[in-house]
Amino acid sequence: MSETLEIDQLVLPTIARATDAEITTYLRRSGKFAEIAALAERDAFILQLCAQYEVTVADEEWQAAGDVFRTEHKILGVAETYAWLARQRISVEDWSEGIKIRLLAKKLKAELFGEVVDSYYFQNREEYQRVALSQILVLDLTIAMKLAKALREEQASFCALALEYSKGKQSQENGGFAGVRFLTELLPEISQAIANAKEGEIIGPIHTKLGYHILRVEKRFPPELSEAVREQILDTLFELWIQENSKASHA
Repeated sequence: MSETLEIDQLVLPTIARATDAEITTYLRRSGKFAEIAALAERDAFILQLCAQYEVTVADEEWQAAGDVFRTEHKILGVAETYAWLARQRISVEDWSEGIKIRLLAKKLKAELFGEVVDSYYFQNREEYQRVALSQILVLDLTIAMKLAKALREEQASFCALALEYSKGKQSQENGGFAGVRFLTELLPEISQAIANAKEGEIIGPIHTKLGYHILRVEKRFPPELSEAVREQILDTLFELWIQENSKASHA
């Protein structure tokens, strides 16, 4: 009892706002400094490429991109914007430059690879097939086999079993539904397992590094070259290009 009183009577120091130097020190101690450094180096590399290829951003494009960002993050008013900036501990200039770099990166990718997107898509179109997928993820094979049997032979409710057993947060919270995904977004074992599965078919258990997956394809969507797919292809081509050039420079 006396110990509890003594703890209650302690005057704890306030948590002071970390300085930039303290944040840098924390990143070094936590082993995350190299990760952040790599991102900074990537931005610098993109800016160099933009200068080399004369990729620029017009003021109206910059403003429009900022408006889209505010809409997506629900910071439409001046007061909301400044409150968000304060929470992020950045200035208007910091935020604006971040918007500009992302826009420059997008325009750079289109400049470098925009003309080959269509041909790349048609050569790899099956990779951009989307599926609405449900899953139950468990860590024990015996439980996975039991659930798969209940679904196949006893017509058990996929939703009910996911709510009770699934260890995957998204699927557990949504009664098994894992969302609409491109096949390329899925783990290779899962993508391969559902490649030829029929809608409504129970697949698995499939073993991955996460555990044992019981899967059901709810719906298949035919491949289409949407804007989202176009941007994904540009990202893929850009990353491959950087990797190839990085290997060549270190050879």
